[in-house]
Amino acid sequence: MAEMLLFHHALGLTDGVKAFAESLRDSGHTVHCPDFYDGRVFADVNEGVAYAEEVGLLAIMAAGVAVAEDLPSGLVYAGFSMGVLPAQKLAQTRPGARGALLYHDAIPREFLDSAWPSVLPLQIHVTEADPWADHESVRTLAREAEECELFIYPGTAHLFADSSSPEYESDTAALLLSRSLTFLDRVG
Repeated sequence: MAEMLLFHHALGLTDGVKAFAESLRDSGHTVHCPDFYDGRVFADVNEGVAYAEEVGLLAIMAAGVAVAEDLPSGLVYAGFSMGVLPAQKLAQTRPGARGALLYHDAIPREFLDSAWPSVLPLQIHVTEADPWADHESVRTLAREAEECELFIYPGTAHLFADSSSPEYESDTAALLLSRSLTFLDRVG
């Protein structure tokens, strides 16, 4: 079984993110899910993004790195949307990473001043016309990673895997969860 550090999106640590983490736990995985917003949750993505920018995206990334310092090094790092920032940074820079699950986005490699580790397994999940995703960065990272599974789902929804989001798509979310569990079983 895998141990993972899962970071929430700009809406905060929503009930949907908590339910997703619980589904992973129910399958035997250990999941750490910090709350960068101290309990604040937003219903609107624009409001959540505005709050994240007020807190500072670099500060959120640094907070994710700080959380990891108190955990073992052999983790899988995962993030939903904004949570991709600390997840991808830790996967690319922290020794001992077991893999990464990036949900709804990826960040440009240049932003982190490091290349994707050649042997680190990666899974990326996005919709084909998600207006929030940086599709160019997603494709570039998928090409650079030796072991990458890129799943592109139909539609425009961004937070389709969060059951508390208005964009939730149950069938697509179930497929994302199934593929994530297969990944975790393989790298754990």
